[in-house]
Amino acid sequence: MTVEHRFTILQLMLAVGICGCSDPSQPQQPALTPSVSPASASVWAFRECAAESGVSFSYENGEESGNFSILESLGGGLAVLDLDSDGLEDLCFAGGGTLLDHSLQSRQPGLFRNRGQLNFASVAEIAGISAAKFYNHGIARTDYDGDGFPDFLITGYGGVQLFRNCGDGTFELQDQNCGLDDQQWSSSGAWGDLNGDGHPDLYLAHYVDWSWENDPFCERGPEGGREICPPRSYTGVTDSVYLSNGDGTFHNATSTAGLSAEGKGLGVVICDLDGDFDNDIYVTNDTVSNFLYENDGTGVLQDVSLASGASLSSLGVPDGSMGVDVCDFNADAQPDLWVVNYERESNALYQNAGRLAFRHVSQRMGLNAVGGLFVGWGTCCEDFDGDGDEDIFVSNGHVIRYPQNAPLNQQPLLLQNESGKRLVNVTESGGSWFQRQHMGRGAVAADLDSDGDVDLAVSATLQPAALLENQTVRSRSRWLSVILAGTETGREPVGAAVILKTDSLQSGFLRGGGSYGSTVSNRLMFALPDDLDDAVLEIRWPDGVVQVIEHFPEGLVVIRESDRETNRCWSIPSP
Repeated sequence: MTVEHRFTILQLMLAVGICGCSDPSQPQQPALTPSVSPASASVWAFRECAAESGVSFSYENGEESGNFSILESLGGGLAVLDLDSDGLEDLCFAGGGTLLDHSLQSRQPGLFRNRGQLNFASVAEIAGISAAKFYNHGIARTDYDGDGFPDFLITGYGGVQLFRNCGDGTFELQDQNCGLDDQQWSSSGAWGDLNGDGHPDLYLAHYVDWSWENDPFCERGPEGGREICPPRSYTGVTDSVYLSNGDGTFHNATSTAGLSAEGKGLGVVICDLDGDFDNDIYVTNDTVSNFLYENDGTGVLQDVSLASGASLSSLGVPDGSMGVDVCDFNADAQPDLWVVNYERESNALYQNAGRLAFRHVSQRMGLNAVGGLFVGWGTCCEDFDGDGDEDIFVSNGHVIRYPQNAPLNQQPLLLQNESGKRLVNVTESGGSWFQRQHMGRGAVAADLDSDGDVDLAVSATLQPAALLENQTVRSRSRWLSVILAGTETGREPVGAAVILKTDSLQSGFLRGGGSYGSTVSNRLMFALPDDLDDAVLEIRWPDGVVQVIEHFPEGLVVIRESDRETNRCWSIPSP
């Protein structure tokens, strides 16, 4: 395969030169209150352009076989990755599979290379990822071998598959000799260094103990027909942890990691949630309490779910939780948790109060006004309108065939953040795609056209995937996109944080996993004020080093861990 502009991040940096950044003494801290334009200042608009952009793909769940199994209900996710390191973010979709005659067959994932200007090419065949072995759900991106090219893992029923990026536009399927021998039903996966050795480890969220032998008949359809059984009909399955051996292989550390038994995991995110410079883990479970694991820095995890306040609803009962993301909705530099739930359950915003204590603030933020007719899946917290705070997108769609309380296909949600005080439903203003109903599942946000705002890609079950170009009128026209390039703490230093201090405060947290069955972009986006004279970037690296940078450029910037002493940053022209 011939790939134009095939550069590693290092080659890009050397080709365009550097921007010198001073190493000042600690500057005076600005006020930690957001300065955000009112809701009326944002003119929302997204244009759906998947077909014209060359992204033609749909997730197949095998329901044409008429089994009505719970396996069919989950759907699939996707990942953002720059597969050839040309500076453009590409997309990889899970494909699903078929269930004909009780025989599970996989469907090839979709891989779409970004050629710029929202022009994508389907490259799955020539990239060598047609060898998916299992009915699949999720895509978990990382650079597990540290060569500068992103690899990815596919989750699903019966096993996982790790694809190594060869650096020439092709991928090589790693066999089970690499140690990833998991055979449970995995929904989502997330990568992040759990034991501080500089190599990404893997957390796998498992769903339930369904099998063809454990496939009860649930009567709910018309005239007593068969309906998809709810998750309460099944026992949960313990999740898995695989630690890297540092040589491209892994070992199963589930028994020593300290995991709780019998979750029903659908979403997972890895991030440093308590600011102690190691990665914690949050798992969304369906109808049982969500998990929050505090990491002791060595990969041993303590379940602090109930004590944290982030495992239950505001009523103190478990939700049917699916998608998850990390944000800083109130601009206090603390990572908050956002979780989307089943119908008749409010989506949950958990405000970080420090030391892994969270407050359920959905009602105070106005989320109860959104209504309870949605079944949420993929979700993304990003500053979509460029006003300096993070808004929220949610992809919705039902899981059963004959719902009684809400439609099968559902509208997505677009929630505008008003200065960290309220989240306002602006879905109807988002454009024609937002006004239609979909069988939405995984979702990711990224600047796919390199114009400085955040676009969306959404997977749907038995429907075309959506690509949503952000045409929202921005409150601020200047922007910053930060790529952190690790050398000692992993190529993608999950757990790092970037704090932008200007007339307000913005935070970005590098996380593994996120959304549902998906992996969010590893680029942290910020809206910039017109005057950058007093702007300061603070980078909190996973090894505990706090770096302060002044006089940084706008646009796409790479900050290398190896340049911390000289405080150099690398300005990359938009592709």
